[in-house]
Amino acid sequence: EQGLEMDSRYWTWLKNSLSLSAFTAILAVLCALFLAYAARLTQSKTLQGVNRLLTVGYALPGAVLGVGILSLLGLLDIAWLMSISVGVLVYAYLIRFLSAGLQSIETGLTRITPAMDGTAALLGAKPMEMIWRIHLPLLKRSVLTALLFVFVDVMKELPATLLLRPFNLDTLAVATYQLAADERLTELALPALSIVLVGLLPVILLSRAIAQKR
Repeated sequence: EQGLEMDSRYWTWLKNSLSLSAFTAILAVLCALFLAYAARLTQSKTLQGVNRLLTVGYALPGAVLGVGILSLLGLLDIAWLMSISVGVLVYAYLIRFLSAGLQSIETGLTRITPAMDGTAALLGAKPMEMIWRIHLPLLKRSVLTALLFVFVDVMKELPATLLLRPFNLDTLAVATYQLAADERLTELALPALSIVLVGLLPVILLSRAIAQKR
């Protein structure tokens, strides 16, 4: 009976982790695409500065970010939002991990030269058509890399999740921490191993990319 209860909780933790990670990864990549394209098309120093500023979030410890958001919610008297919505948690994830997606997208865009855009324009391609038929296919690997890195980062994030999650929403990282605190070492093995296995995905991806370049 205890084993069945553990299985049920594990699948709940896994579902919460996967859904939060996937949603945040997609949202972060969409934001990164918008910001990177806006800076590329306008050549605005202000936008480029904003993009650089956004990378600071990755250097912030999750606990510091969580306390900062809690303080802001307290000042605005809307701390109750945390108990009913994952929006606050996703917002924290975006601040923390948007730079991982943005840097990957910007790196991909550097491979698309102005000469390519000029040639496409001469052939009659409109801006949106250029994005869909030329840019996105060339950015496919960068987009997938950005999705993967943000997904993995969110999956293993603990301090911000612990501080900002709604009631009764536990992820694999939170469950592993709580089980370790209770010294239930046998039970924490499965969620901890799941996080490790997901964390290996970027390593496998980078290894394959290096092997292909050789």
